[in-house]
Amino acid sequence: MLFNSFEFLIFLPLVFLGYWFVFQKNLKLQNAFILLASYVFYGWWDWRFLGLIITSSAVDYWCGLRLGYVIAQAPSSRADEGSVAISIDERENKTETASSFLLIVTRNPKFYLTLSILFNLGLLGFFKYFNFFIESATDFINLIGFQAHASTLNLILPVGISFYTFQTMSYTIDVYRGKMEATKDPVAFFAFVAFFPQLVAGPIERASNLLPQFFKRREFEYQQGSDGMKLILWGLFKKMVIADNCALVVNPIFENYQTASGLELMMGAILFAFQIYGDFSGYSDIAIGVAKLFGFELMTNFRTPYFSRDIAEFWRRWHISLSTWFRDYVYIPLGGSRVPKAKAIRNIFIVFFVSGFWHGANWTFIAWGGIHAALFIPIFLIGKNRAHLHEGEHMVPSFKEIFQMGSTFLLVCIAWVFFRADTVGEAWGYLKGIVFHPLISGVRLSSYLLSIVLISILICLEWIMKGEQVFNFRKPIIRYSSYSAIIVLILFYGVFFNPQDFIYFQF
Repeated sequence: MLFNSFEFLIFLPLVFLGYWFVFQKNLKLQNAFILLASYVFYGWWDWRFLGLIITSSAVDYWCGLRLGYVIAQAPSSRADEGSVAISIDERENKTETASSFLLIVTRNPKFYLTLSILFNLGLLGFFKYFNFFIESATDFINLIGFQAHASTLNLILPVGISFYTFQTMSYTIDVYRGKMEATKDPVAFFAFVAFFPQLVAGPIERASNLLPQFFKRREFEYQQGSDGMKLILWGLFKKMVIADNCALVVNPIFENYQTASGLELMMGAILFAFQIYGDFSGYSDIAIGVAKLFGFELMTNFRTPYFSRDIAEFWRRWHISLSTWFRDYVYIPLGGSRVPKAKAIRNIFIVFFVSGFWHGANWTFIAWGGIHAALFIPIFLIGKNRAHLHEGEHMVPSFKEIFQMGSTFLLVCIAWVFFRADTVGEAWGYLKGIVFHPLISGVRLSSYLLSIVLISILICLEWIMKGEQVFNFRKPIIRYSSYSAIIVLILFYGVFFNPQDFIYFQF
């Protein structure tokens, strides 16, 4: 079910009314209702995959319970692993029976953490990467002179699997680390995993932030609801007006890049940057806004990333829930930057490659991650990766800031070509076409005019609102004029018929 579909236009008010007017007085029933609504929302796409998300939730719920129990029984949680190791040695000296070994293993918190991680990564790996590994291995065997034929499965990628598996892994990891207690309420936990506003494309919520909200009594607050509606409106504008109109221009350019002029290819790369931003940040804004309507607060996922002054700042502003997830659960456990430079560079490459691979089973995404790693490391080596931790203070940017933002955006656009292309070869061909194809052969600037005007409106509004809440203008006349203008733009220029799927649904 798409946020910009007529089905969702009916679904949301019905769930809202039932949630606040029927089940408000009973928190458990409210949670059960939101869980049921979330399963309807997810099952609307393909009901067969409901079993997958329910199984994933059940495994991590059980692993969390066992982790909580084992840690509580141990004298000092993970410090007890030393005594477990000693007991293993003692028992090995006494007996080699499988039953005693199994008993010892299941008393080790790492067993349940490992089980949770392996299950989730196994689930993700099978549905998302099985065919990729088979085909890549076959290509390699053929490359070195042997004959091999790939035998792949006709697998359907379940929507949102990359998001909810990472979300549930954050739960078991945090329980293991002692950052939160294991929940004993299955309805609350299953609702946390399946919470429909952010289920299929994030933000990837931490259990420590979202799960406790299911245990607090929720009262409808006008201001929270108002802020939610503003975000929904802004998100629909980004998706239906910016992203979908850009897609009408971008798709033909990428499909016919061999014959397009250099200027067309350049415009295609720039417009795709705004397409994917409008598409993904628009989804996140709608998700956060819908969650507010039900009394929940989700984390910010985008913070005007195209105003970034270097690549490091870009990654503090783009897909924040994913970048911070990799930082906390991959980069820091590897040693982060508190290790020798060579190992720190290794850690950076690992995080960016894994981030690229997370996006899809294609070498183009790995190349995209590698490009960002190559752009990030020089900044890291000169110690400037934390140079821009705060927004620019001036309403009018300086020439230096304009140059920094422009050059960063250009580098990001080059990397986006690999993200959008079907193969690495096509991405190289596209970039070479920008340089070597005739610059303006057959270009009709009028075909880009609408997208350019709409993007200009987006940039101006985001610059005015940067660092502030959406439409948080002090003067009512400006605030309500902004609402009206955005609604008019959606009605006149929004793509209502044959809308584009959200790009990140495929991840």
